[in-house]
Amino acid sequence: MATFINLVSYTDQGIRNVKDSPERFKAFRAMAEKLGLSVKAVYWTMGSYDLVLVVEGAEDAAMTALLKVGSLGNVRTQTLRAFSQDEIAKMLAAMP
Repeated sequence: MATFINLVSYTDQGIRNVKDSPERFKAFRAMAEKLGLSVKAVYWTMGSYDLVLVVEGAEDAAMTALLKVGSLGNVRTQTLRAFSQDEIAKMLAAMP
C-alpha cells in the first residue's frame, strides 16, 4: 500500500461553506473507501493549508479520489507520496 499526505486548501466556494466541511469529509471518506483507500488521519489546520489527510491505497485510486473531490470546487489539493522508514531504507539499499 502506498501512503499519501494530502495538503488541502479551501477555495472561495469552500470557505463560504466551511460549516459543511465535516460532512464533506465524511462523504470523501466514504468515496475513498469505495475506491479501496483507507483514510488514516485527518486534521483541520491553521496556516498555509486548511486540512491535512493521510491516506493509504493504490496510486490510481488515490488520484481518482483526489480528482473527484477537486472537481467539486470546494478545495485544492497538493499530494505528497510518503515513504516509511523501511520503504526508504530498501530504496536506498538498491542504489548503485
